[in-house]
Amino acid sequence: MSISPPPGDASNDPTEDQTGRFVVQPNGRVRPLSPHLQVWRWHVTMASSILVRVSGGALSVGAVFVVLWLMALAFGPDAYATFTGLMGSPLGLFVWFGLTVAAGVHFANGTRNLIQDTGAGLTPKTADAMSWAAIVLGVVIPVLFWVALFATGKVVL
Repeated sequence: MSISPPPGDASNDPTEDQTGRFVVQPNGRVRPLSPHLQVWRWHVTMASSILVRVSGGALSVGAVFVVLWLMALAFGPDAYATFTGLMGSPLGLFVWFGLTVAAGVHFANGTRNLIQDTGAGLTPKTADAMSWAAIVLGVVIPVLFWVALFATGKVVL
């Protein structure tokens, strides 16, 4: 059971609050607003946490493409040729590049989480550094992978 603070001076009375941090509920109770993204100052650890969730969602979509690839393989040479033609197009290569970046970000952040689960790297300075490393390496390594694919001729536009 929650009770609104008793009225008093303006600093303790949420009904007199001019900052917008409180809201009057339909039942008449004055409650503080829940902090959300627009309230908190952005941190790299916050961005890293959001990126790992977004990349996990992207990888779930990517799993559909892998299943489609296996289905095309099972349905014979014509279906496989159609699938590889679509996925070898500029749009298909862009999709695979995005999935590779998502995998890199997810793997790097997973490694960061694994290290932090041991109790290491939990100070703010170290957590920030590890978050930056996870974001940068999670993007740079897939980009280098695709540069190598294009440089060796394995992938062409």
